[in-house]
Amino acid sequence: MATACEMKDKIQGHPCFGGNHHKNGRMHLAVAPKCNIKCGYCSRKHDCANESRPGVTSRILTPQEAIEKVREVMASPIAGPIIKVVGIAGPGDPLANEETFETFEMVKKEFPHLMLCLSTNGLLLPESIDRLYEMGLHSLTVTINAVDPEIGAQIYRHVIYHGTHYTGVEGAEILIANQFAGLKRAGGLGLTIKVNSVLIPGVNDDQLPLIAKRVKELGAFVMNIMPIIPQAELAHIVPPTEERVAALRSANENIIGQFAHCKQCRADAIGLIGQDLNVTIAEAACPTP
Repeated sequence: MATACEMKDKIQGHPCFGGNHHKNGRMHLAVAPKCNIKCGYCSRKHDCANESRPGVTSRILTPQEAIEKVREVMASPIAGPIIKVVGIAGPGDPLANEETFETFEMVKKEFPHLMLCLSTNGLLLPESIDRLYEMGLHSLTVTINAVDPEIGAQIYRHVIYHGTHYTGVEGAEILIANQFAGLKRAGGLGLTIKVNSVLIPGVNDDQLPLIAKRVKELGAFVMNIMPIIPQAELAHIVPPTEERVAALRSANENIIGQFAHCKQCRADAIGLIGQDLNVTIAEAACPTP
Protein backbone atom coordinates (compact mmCIF):
# COMPACT_ATOMS: atom_id res chain seq x y z
CA MET A 1 0.00 0.00 0.00
CA ALA A 2 1.31 3.46 -0.91
CA THR A 3 2.62 5.77 1.85
CA ALA A 4 1.07 9.19 2.45
CA CYS A 5 3.95 10.92 0.64
CA GLU A 6 3.75 8.57 -2.33
CA MET A 7 -0.01 9.11 -2.54
CA LYS A 8 0.40 12.88 -2.44
CA ASP A 9 2.76 12.68 -5.41
CA LYS A 10 0.38 10.42 -7.33
CA ILE A 11 -2.66 12.67 -7.02
CA GLN A 12 -0.96 15.80 -8.34
CA GLY A 13 -2.92 16.93 -11.38
CA HIS A 14 -6.00 14.76 -10.76
CA PRO A 15 -8.96 17.10 -10.10
CA CYS A 16 -10.93 14.48 -8.13
CA PHE A 17 -8.13 13.36 -5.82
CA GLY A 18 -6.71 16.56 -4.47
CA GLY A 19 -5.25 18.19 -7.58
CA ASN A 20 -6.25 21.77 -8.34
CA HIS A 21 -9.73 21.28 -9.80
CA HIS A 22 -9.85 24.93 -10.82
CA LYS A 23 -6.97 24.37 -13.26
CA ASN A 24 -6.82 20.65 -13.98
CA GLY A 25 -9.48 19.05 -16.14
CA ARG A 26 -10.69 15.59 -17.07
CA MET A 27 -12.24 13.95 -20.10
CA HIS A 28 -14.80 11.16 -19.81
CA LEU A 29 -15.18 8.76 -22.72
CA ALA A 30 -18.66 7.21 -22.98
CA VAL A 31 -17.68 3.83 -24.42
CA ALA A 32 -19.39 1.54 -21.89
CA PRO A 33 -23.16 1.18 -22.47
CA LYS A 34 -23.83 -2.16 -20.73
CA CYS A 35 -24.43 -2.40 -17.00
CA ASN A 36 -24.56 -5.48 -14.80
CA ILE A 37 -26.58 -4.09 -11.87
CA LYS A 38 -29.68 -1.93 -11.53
CA CYS A 39 -29.50 0.79 -8.93
CA GLY A 40 -32.86 2.08 -7.77
CA TYR A 41 -31.78 5.69 -8.30
CA CYS A 42 -30.33 5.25 -11.80
CA SER A 43 -32.01 6.33 -15.02
CA ARG A 44 -30.26 6.57 -18.39
CA LYS A 45 -33.34 7.25 -20.52
CA HIS A 46 -32.95 10.99 -20.93
CA ASP A 47 -30.25 13.32 -22.20
CA CYS A 48 -30.04 17.07 -22.09
CA ALA A 49 -26.98 19.15 -22.91
CA ASN A 50 -27.59 21.15 -19.73
CA GLU A 51 -28.07 18.12 -17.52
CA SER A 52 -25.19 16.82 -15.45
CA ARG A 53 -25.70 13.51 -13.71
CA PRO A 54 -24.10 10.08 -13.88
CA GLY A 55 -25.35 7.86 -16.69
CA VAL A 56 -26.05 10.69 -19.12
CA THR A 57 -24.30 10.92 -22.47
CA SER A 58 -25.15 12.41 -25.82
CA ARG A 59 -24.08 9.23 -27.60
CA ILE A 60 -22.04 6.09 -27.16
CA LEU A 61 -18.56 6.10 -28.71
CA THR A 62 -16.69 3.17 -30.19
CA PRO A 63 -13.07 2.83 -29.01
CA GLN A 64 -11.91 4.24 -32.37
CA GLU A 65 -14.25 7.22 -32.06
CA ALA A 66 -13.04 7.69 -28.50
CA ILE A 67 -9.36 7.96 -29.43
CA GLU A 68 -10.29 10.35 -32.22
CA LYS A 69 -12.16 12.42 -29.64
CA VAL A 70 -9.10 12.48 -27.40
CA ARG A 71 -6.99 13.69 -30.32
CA GLU A 72 -9.52 16.43 -31.04
CA VAL A 73 -9.68 17.58 -27.44
CA MET A 74 -5.93 17.48 -26.86
CA ALA A 75 -5.41 19.52 -30.03
CA SER A 76 -7.93 22.13 -28.86
CA PRO A 77 -6.37 25.36 -27.56
CA ILE A 78 -9.30 25.57 -25.16
CA ALA A 79 -9.22 22.13 -23.56
CA GLY A 80 -5.87 20.60 -24.48
CA PRO A 81 -3.76 22.51 -21.94
CA ILE A 82 -6.02 21.66 -18.98
CA ILE A 83 -6.83 17.98 -19.59
CA LYS A 84 -4.78 15.76 -17.27
CA VAL A 85 -7.06 12.74 -16.93
CA VAL A 86 -8.94 10.45 -19.30
CA GLY A 87 -11.64 8.54 -17.51
CA ILE A 88 -14.32 6.00 -18.33
CA ALA A 89 -17.39 6.20 -16.13
CA GLY A 90 -20.18 4.73 -18.19
CA PRO A 91 -22.92 5.30 -19.03
CA GLY A 92 -23.08 1.65 -17.88
CA ASP A 93 -20.40 -0.08 -15.86
CA PRO A 94 -16.99 0.11 -17.57
CA LEU A 95 -15.91 -3.35 -16.42
CA ALA A 96 -18.94 -4.93 -18.10
CA ASN A 97 -17.70 -3.63 -21.48
CA GLU A 98 -14.61 -4.87 -23.32
CA GLU A 99 -14.56 -1.50 -25.10
CA THR A 100 -13.24 0.02 -21.88
CA PHE A 101 -10.00 -1.94 -22.09
CA GLU A 102 -9.61 -1.36 -25.83
CA THR A 103 -10.00 2.38 -25.32
CA PHE A 104 -7.55 2.58 -22.44
CA GLU A 105 -4.94 0.67 -24.42
CA MET A 106 -5.16 3.14 -27.31
CA VAL A 107 -5.10 6.20 -25.07
CA LYS A 108 -2.10 4.93 -23.09
CA LYS A 109 -0.18 4.18 -26.28
CA GLU A 110 -0.81 7.56 -27.92
CA PHE A 111 -1.02 9.83 -24.86
CA PRO A 112 1.15 8.18 -22.18
CA HIS A 113 1.27 11.39 -20.12
CA LEU A 114 -2.48 11.35 -19.45
CA MET A 115 -3.71 9.63 -16.29
CA LEU A 116 -6.16 6.78 -16.78
CA CYS A 117 -9.12 6.80 -14.41
CA LEU A 118 -12.06 4.42 -14.07
CA SER A 119 -15.32 4.47 -12.14
CA THR A 120 -17.12 1.20 -11.43
CA ASN A 121 -19.80 -0.41 -9.30
CA GLY A 122 -17.16 -2.98 -8.34
CA LEU A 123 -19.02 -6.17 -9.25
CA LEU A 124 -16.28 -7.32 -11.65
CA LEU A 125 -13.42 -5.55 -9.91
CA PRO A 126 -11.73 -8.63 -8.35
CA GLU A 127 -11.27 -10.28 -11.74
CA SER A 128 -10.38 -7.06 -13.58
CA ILE A 129 -8.08 -5.11 -11.29
CA ASP A 130 -4.83 -6.84 -12.26
CA ARG A 131 -5.55 -6.27 -15.95
CA LEU A 132 -6.29 -2.61 -15.30
CA TYR A 133 -3.11 -2.24 -13.27
CA GLU A 134 -0.99 -3.80 -15.99
CA MET A 135 -2.32 -1.37 -18.59
CA GLY A 136 -1.41 1.59 -16.39
CA LEU A 137 -4.58 2.57 -14.55
CA HIS A 138 -3.77 5.48 -12.26
CA SER A 139 -6.91 5.99 -10.21
CA LEU A 140 -10.04 4.10 -9.38
CA THR A 141 -13.47 5.09 -8.11
CA VAL A 142 -15.81 2.48 -6.66
CA THR A 143 -19.40 3.31 -5.78
CA ILE A 144 -20.28 1.61 -2.48
CA ASN A 145 -23.65 2.42 -0.90
CA ALA A 146 -23.91 -0.19 1.85
CA VAL A 147 -22.00 -2.74 3.88
CA ASP A 148 -25.18 -4.51 5.01
CA PRO A 149 -26.80 -6.66 2.29
CA GLU A 150 -30.23 -6.02 3.84
CA ILE A 151 -29.75 -2.32 3.14
CA GLY A 152 -28.18 -3.05 -0.23
CA ALA A 153 -31.30 -5.00 -1.22
CA GLN A 154 -33.29 -1.77 -0.85
CA ILE A 155 -30.92 0.04 -3.22
CA TYR A 156 -30.06 -2.51 -5.92
CA ARG A 157 -32.93 -3.98 -7.95
CA HIS A 158 -30.86 -6.77 -9.48
CA VAL A 159 -27.32 -7.98 -10.03
CA ILE A 160 -26.27 -9.94 -13.11
CA TYR A 161 -23.10 -11.85 -12.30
CA HIS A 162 -21.54 -14.17 -14.88
CA GLY A 163 -24.86 -14.57 -16.66
CA THR A 164 -26.97 -15.32 -13.58
CA HIS A 165 -29.65 -12.87 -12.42
CA TYR A 166 -29.76 -12.24 -8.66
CA THR A 167 -32.17 -10.07 -6.67
CA GLY A 168 -32.71 -9.01 -3.09
CA VAL A 169 -30.22 -9.81 -0.35
CA GLU A 170 -28.52 -12.50 -2.43
CA GLY A 171 -27.63 -10.04 -5.18
CA ALA A 172 -26.52 -7.38 -2.71
CA GLU A 173 -24.28 -9.88 -0.89
CA ILE A 174 -22.43 -10.75 -4.10
CA LEU A 175 -22.01 -7.13 -5.09
CA ILE A 176 -20.81 -5.92 -1.68
CA ALA A 177 -18.39 -8.83 -1.25
CA ASN A 178 -16.85 -8.16 -4.67
CA GLN A 179 -16.63 -4.41 -4.04
CA PHE A 180 -14.53 -4.90 -0.92
CA ALA A 181 -12.45 -7.74 -2.35
CA GLY A 182 -11.61 -5.68 -5.45
CA LEU A 183 -10.90 -2.57 -3.43
CA LYS A 184 -8.55 -4.51 -1.15
CA ARG A 185 -6.60 -5.79 -4.15
CA ALA A 186 -6.46 -2.30 -5.70
CA GLY A 187 -5.17 -0.87 -2.44
CA GLY A 188 -2.50 -3.55 -2.28
CA LEU A 189 -1.37 -2.59 -5.77
CA GLY A 190 -0.99 1.04 -4.72
CA LEU A 191 -3.74 2.51 -6.88
CA THR A 192 -5.27 5.83 -5.91
CA ILE A 193 -8.81 4.99 -4.76
CA LYS A 194 -11.89 7.13 -4.25
CA VAL A 195 -15.13 5.68 -2.93
CA ASN A 196 -18.43 7.25 -3.96
CA SER A 197 -21.43 6.75 -1.68
CA VAL A 198 -24.88 7.96 -2.68
CA LEU A 199 -26.73 9.31 0.34
CA ILE A 200 -30.32 8.01 0.28
CA PRO A 201 -32.12 9.54 3.26
CA GLY A 202 -34.00 7.00 5.32
CA VAL A 203 -32.20 4.11 3.64
CA ASN A 204 -28.43 4.17 4.06
CA ASP A 205 -27.65 7.12 6.35
CA ASP A 206 -26.23 4.84 9.04
CA GLN A 207 -24.12 2.92 6.53
CA LEU A 208 -21.86 5.84 5.62
CA PRO A 209 -19.52 5.74 8.65
CA LEU A 210 -19.31 1.96 8.30
CA ILE A 211 -18.34 2.34 4.64
CA ALA A 212 -15.81 5.04 5.52
CA LYS A 213 -14.08 2.89 8.12
CA ARG A 214 -13.98 -0.23 5.97
CA VAL A 215 -12.68 1.40 2.79
CA LYS A 216 -10.03 3.36 4.68
CA GLU A 217 -8.71 0.11 6.12
CA LEU A 218 -8.56 -1.38 2.61
CA GLY A 219 -6.57 1.49 1.09
CA ALA A 220 -9.04 4.11 -0.15
CA PHE A 221 -7.66 7.63 -0.23
CA VAL A 222 -10.83 9.74 -0.20
CA MET A 223 -14.61 9.37 0.11
CA ASN A 224 -17.23 11.24 -1.88
CA ILE A 225 -20.69 11.42 -0.28
CA MET A 226 -23.16 12.38 -3.01
CA PRO A 227 -26.81 13.36 -2.51
CA ILE A 228 -29.29 11.16 -4.32
CA ILE A 229 -30.85 12.55 -7.49
CA PRO A 230 -34.41 11.19 -7.08
CA GLN A 231 -35.46 9.24 -10.16
CA ALA A 232 -36.37 5.74 -11.34
CA GLU A 233 -37.61 3.49 -8.50
CA LEU A 234 -36.35 5.91 -5.85
CA ALA A 235 -37.97 8.99 -7.36
CA HIS A 236 -40.07 9.39 -4.19
CA ILE A 237 -37.02 9.97 -1.98
CA VAL A 238 -36.62 13.54 -0.73
CA PRO A 239 -32.99 14.49 -1.41
CA PRO A 240 -30.84 15.60 1.52
CA THR A 241 -30.14 19.28 2.05
CA GLU A 242 -26.69 20.69 1.42
CA GLU A 243 -26.37 21.14 5.17
CA ARG A 244 -27.12 17.46 5.78
CA VAL A 245 -24.51 16.35 3.25
CA ALA A 246 -21.96 18.77 4.70
CA ALA A 247 -22.64 17.48 8.21
CA LEU A 248 -22.10 13.87 7.16
CA ARG A 249 -18.88 14.75 5.38
CA SER A 250 -17.68 16.55 8.49
CA ALA A 251 -18.62 13.61 10.71
CA ASN A 252 -16.65 11.20 8.53
CA GLU A 253 -13.66 13.50 8.00
CA ASN A 254 -11.84 12.01 10.96
CA ILE A 255 -12.13 8.55 9.39
CA ILE A 256 -11.19 9.31 5.78
CA GLY A 257 -10.64 12.45 3.71
CA GLN A 258 -13.79 13.85 2.13
CA PHE A 259 -14.21 15.05 -1.46
CA ALA A 260 -16.47 18.10 -1.40
CA HIS A 261 -16.51 19.58 -4.91
CA CYS A 262 -18.18 16.74 -6.83
CA LYS A 263 -20.68 17.82 -9.49
CA GLN A 264 -21.95 14.29 -10.28
CA CYS A 265 -20.55 14.45 -13.79
CA ARG A 266 -22.02 13.17 -17.04
CA ALA A 267 -20.47 10.12 -18.66
CA ASP A 268 -19.14 12.37 -21.45
CA ALA A 269 -17.93 15.34 -19.37
CA ILE A 270 -14.94 17.31 -20.68
CA GLY A 271 -13.12 20.17 -18.97
CA LEU A 272 -12.97 21.47 -15.42
CA ILE A 273 -15.29 20.08 -12.77
CA GLY A 274 -18.49 22.10 -12.99
CA GLN A 275 -17.37 23.84 -16.20
CA ASP A 276 -17.80 21.32 -18.99
CA LEU A 277 -16.52 22.32 -22.42
CA ASN A 278 -18.28 19.80 -24.69
CA VAL A 279 -20.24 22.38 -26.65
CA THR A 280 -17.40 24.93 -26.72
CA ILE A 281 -14.96 22.40 -28.15
CA ALA A 282 -17.42 21.31 -30.82
CA GLU A 283 -17.99 24.91 -31.88
CA ALA A 284 -14.25 25.56 -32.04
CA ALA A 285 -13.74 22.50 -34.24
CA CYS A 286 -16.64 23.36 -36.55
CA PRO A 287 -17.29 27.10 -36.29
CA THR A 288 -20.64 28.31 -37.58
CA PRO A 289 -20.27 30.36 -40.82
